[in-house]
Amino acid sequence: MSRTPAVVPPAAEPKTPTSRGFEVAMAPHRVGIAQIRRIAVAHLRLWSVPAPLTEDVRLVVSELVTNSVEHGHGTVVLRIRHTGTQLRVEVTDENPAPAQLQDADDEDLCGRGLFLVAALADTWGVSDDGRTTWAAFALTGGT
Repeated sequence: MSRTPAVVPPAAEPKTPTSRGFEVAMAPHRVGIAQIRRIAVAHLRLWSVPAPLTEDVRLVVSELVTNSVEHGHGTVVLRIRHTGTQLRVEVTDENPAPAQLQDADDEDLCGRGLFLVAALADTWGVSDDGRTTWAAFALTGGT
C-alpha cells in the first residue's frame, strides 16, 4: 500500500462564486505529514494568501494532521476551503474521541499543539461527532 497522500478534487458545487478548496487523504503515517504541509502551502500560494497567514495555516495544518496521525484511527483527511472571507482548515479521522487542549508542563516535549492552533486561528473547534477538528482564519482585502 502506498503511503503517498491522494489528492481528491474539490466538491462540484462551491458555496459562493469565489469559493475554492481541496481535500487530501492519507494513511495515518508520520511520513506523509510533511507532504500534506507542502500540498497545503502550494494551494495557499496559488490562491495568493499572504505569506504570514500562509505560515500560520501551515503550522495549524501540521499540528492538526500530526494529532490525527498520533491519536486518531484510520485514514486522515485534510480539507481546506477558501470562501473569499475565510480560510477553514478541517482534519478528520475515525476516532470519535474529540481533540482537547492539554496541560503541558515546562519540561514536556509534547502536548502544546492545540494551544498553538488556538493562538494562531481566529476560531477553532471540534465537530459534534468528535472526528473533525477545525480552525478558521479571517481573510481581509479580498485575498
